[in-house]
Amino acid sequence: MRPPVFLCEFSVSFWLPAAVLVTALAIKLPTIIRLWRDPLLRTVGTLLLLACAVFVFSAPSTVALVNGLTGVPNISAPWCYSLITALCANGLLLLITWRNGPSGRPAGTRRARRWVLSVYSGVIVALWVLFPLADTPVERLRDLDTYYATTPFVREGILLYLLAHAVACLISSRLIRAWVRLPGLDAWLRRGLRLLGAGYALDLVYSAAKLTAVGARWAGRNADWLSTDLAPAVAAVAAILVAAGFVLPHAGQYLRDRWRVRLAHCELRPLYRLLRSVSGAGLPFVLRATPELRLTRRETFIRDVLLPLARRIDTGLCGRAYDAALGLGHPPERARALAAAVCVLDAVETGTRARPGPGGGGADTANLLREIGAVSRALRRPADIEAVRARVAGVCCGRPGAGVVRRGDGGVLSSAGCRCLVAERAVPRAPLGRGSSRS
Repeated sequence: MRPPVFLCEFSVSFWLPAAVLVTALAIKLPTIIRLWRDPLLRTVGTLLLLACAVFVFSAPSTVALVNGLTGVPNISAPWCYSLITALCANGLLLLITWRNGPSGRPAGTRRARRWVLSVYSGVIVALWVLFPLADTPVERLRDLDTYYATTPFVREGILLYLLAHAVACLISSRLIRAWVRLPGLDAWLRRGLRLLGAGYALDLVYSAAKLTAVGARWAGRNADWLSTDLAPAVAAVAAILVAAGFVLPHAGQYLRDRWRVRLAHCELRPLYRLLRSVSGAGLPFVLRATPELRLTRRETFIRDVLLPLARRIDTGLCGRAYDAALGLGHPPERARALAAAVCVLDAVETGTRARPGPGGGGADTANLLREIGAVSRALRRPADIEAVRARVAGVCCGRPGAGVVRRGDGGVLSSAGCRCLVAERAVPRAPLGRGSSRS
């Protein structure tokens, strides 16, 4: 084939969706190989592979190549029809397995799978039985469905595969419509189902266009443009939507989980930097560490440094900082995080064992280690922390240092709080991590 002729036969309606499907298959292939025993993933891989094969073998240049290699005119017709039928069956099987789960299949699910396999296998066998009985001497690369629409045996094969395709699309659309209305679905799954619904709706348009063109030939009229021009373009868009619908839930959930891991890792950065100054060294960099491993290593480092540091936390200061944060208008959860941040900063700055305050005989270490994310987020707002520390130190009433007990080196050891605050509240203080709230 000369280059200009080849370029004319290079149809975007066939090769563009094939490229999209290959990309989707490449994205899913590592997961399919790693979890090969999962029947759902195997079915997704098979569907993407079949869909890609349909567009590759339906392209006019590939049709001519297959016919030339075999020496049989139009042998590509039953082959492409069989691929389309197998794709329809695989799509139905995937929806049935996806919705009902791959394990513990009830009797209804098993019957549905057996029905799909038996009916569509019978259609494929019938296509290959009918083709040798037909007389198709003229090779048709693009319009075989309409050119041989009135030819015995080919006519039946064309009608058979189009009806099988239309029935599969109708059943799939009905399953998706009922599924997407269920409450409690994952957001990414719901988006994927909507794309699938749009794709199968366009597949119905494809079947309608093909059947209309074939019916027009039966009536002695010519509407071949529906089959040769409209149907391939609609099928291309439908294939892209269906591929995106199957890939989007898995890809979206994967990206969402990765984003949460990276966000948690970034949230711990202020507390990690603070405690790195205590330990004198941070974590060594590991080039090939996964985001999950980096998050685990950072959490472990923070807890390992916090554990001995918690012995120097003044629990009386924690209670006063909590009350001060509440007095500044922060909600209880935010107030507890700010109080913990103030206490950790105080323990880091003092560097020696602080005298236990009146709030209790020791810090709630377990709760502090559990809330490292909230404490680190509080450290991102130094202005709020300084406001709490200032209020604890008695700066708010215009008398700096009121009620403050200082060490010999001038550092703040503890504070009885500002007297104006004592007059404002007549409720007990909540120590760090006790989870109590003020009424």
